[in-house]
Amino acid sequence: MRRLTVGAVAATVLLAATGCLTPLRSQQPLTPVPTPAGPLVGVYEPGSPGSWSEITEFTDATGIKPRIVEYYSAWNDPFSTSFAQTAWDHGAYVLVQLQPSGVMLASIAARGSDAYLRSYADAVAAFGHPVILSFGHEMNGNWYSWGDGHTSPATFVAAWRHVVRVFRAAGAANVTWLWAVNSIEGEGAASSLSRWWPGAAWVSWTGIDGYYYQATDTFGSVFGSTIADIRRFSSAPLLIAETAVGTTPDRESQIDALLAGVRGERLAGVVWFDEAQHAGLYHQDWRLEDDPDALAAFTAAVATYLGG
Repeated sequence: MRRLTVGAVAATVLLAATGCLTPLRSQQPLTPVPTPAGPLVGVYEPGSPGSWSEITEFTDATGIKPRIVEYYSAWNDPFSTSFAQTAWDHGAYVLVQLQPSGVMLASIAARGSDAYLRSYADAVAAFGHPVILSFGHEMNGNWYSWGDGHTSPATFVAAWRHVVRVFRAAGAANVTWLWAVNSIEGEGAASSLSRWWPGAAWVSWTGIDGYYYQATDTFGSVFGSTIADIRRFSSAPLLIAETAVGTTPDRESQIDALLAGVRGERLAGVVWFDEAQHAGLYHQDWRLEDDPDALAAFTAAVATYLGG
């Protein structure tokens, strides 16, 4: 007579107790996004996460399959598992910007949103594939309710650590935690980034949001000081999490310089904000598909510098 293993005995007991006839299968260990060997190209499309069609349009127009697709998630909205699965099926990681609007960060730190966070963490863990999560991005800017002038750095750090703690307790080991700031050269952005830093034990990757608004903008002027500042206190992979070049007279050369800078600084990648906005200097038409010359410049620069 063959001896039953401990696992077989446990399975037999469970089958007897539940009446379940489906064989039990062990789940693969959850893992975060590995450190990229070279910079990844990502994109944000305004239809995300409701539709994949605009990402298909971006891929068809550029010939580039994004490795990161980004979307913004309002507080209390559930994790978009279907969108994340579609991204995974297309060879991309999903990057979710969790936006704590309509809630006080002090309340989050004091466990006021734990039911929502546990539900979200459970959904991410159940998804099973690596997910990049960012909480309260651009907190060093003064334009969001969770940012500088509205919330103290200490309160932000406490909320960040609590969010991470809840996910870890739920077993969501597939999360890569992205701490994303605005370029310190940006209008209304505080430059003392270390005050907002949760600590290396609480952050997987760092990130920067920054744009080329004018023809005089360069990679150094937009990102240089912020990269140098972050690297003073963190050696984590650094991603440009949101960027684009506006409709400047030098747009094509600036796109080339942007991608060259990503390669030169050995960054984890770059996410292009592919939305057409028409509301002044800070909200231009960033969409590549609206400008054939910019589109060609982007495609060529990715191929030259990032191997895409």
